[in-house]
Amino acid sequence: MWPLSFGALALVAAVAVAVAVAPSGTAGSDPAALRICTTGDYPPLTYRDPATGQYSGVDIDMATDLAAHLGRPPVFVATSWPTLMADLTSPGMCDIAVGGITDTPERRRAAEFTRPYLSSGKTPVVATANAGRFSSIEDIDQSGVRVIENSGGTNEQFARKNFPAAQITIWADNTTIFDQLAAGNADVMVTDAVEAIYQSSLHPRLVAQHPGVPFTSEVKAYLLPAGSPILGQANSWLTGALSDGTFAGIYQRWLHAPAPEAPR
Repeated sequence: MWPLSFGALALVAAVAVAVAVAPSGTAGSDPAALRICTTGDYPPLTYRDPATGQYSGVDIDMATDLAAHLGRPPVFVATSWPTLMADLTSPGMCDIAVGGITDTPERRRAAEFTRPYLSSGKTPVVATANAGRFSSIEDIDQSGVRVIENSGGTNEQFARKNFPAAQITIWADNTTIFDQLAAGNADVMVTDAVEAIYQSSLHPRLVAQHPGVPFTSEVKAYLLPAGSPILGQANSWLTGALSDGTFAGIYQRWLHAPAPEAPR
């Protein structure tokens, strides 16, 4: 279960990670590199600075640690939620994908997941003026309720499945979607609890509703191409990182709160 408050969160962690970054649509030229696909639009797990092109976040630090464990230089490759599976299954594009990726049966049919490292679930984010409203699926699934979601991922899938009566807007840029909510251009967004809490801490006009009791129970894991030769090594590394304090230290550095117990 998520803590109800993470306290004051910084947009940028105290320790920045400087790594090689491949341009969008490429996988870099170093054949020894670990090619890490990530959307860069899901802080605090993955974020791409538009000014520098550098990636940062919990999963960026974790992927960098994995690359060091494998003895390979990390190269981060831009992907998006709508193109994630196509990029992952494109030969030579990605060795692994990270950044708040939910383990779903649909994704498992085309790729491989590591063991889970983080529990989460869908929870609503609303303007502070609407705190207490839109707290249930029934509250949200009403004519005239304006739902906004990022495109191509499990947030959009959840909204389309559960809010057929609501007015759904799909917003292409997940890094600015919460600004739309704060500006009053939408009533509610449903997203993962970790993002809901993080973003509401950055936007005083927003509040995460019942993040400790989300609508769903999901797990995050790292995604690899089917038949990946590094799946066993990635699982071994992740098990060690979860038990030796590596993940806990990275999580604490970004979220200023103790890491939750890892799902099994």
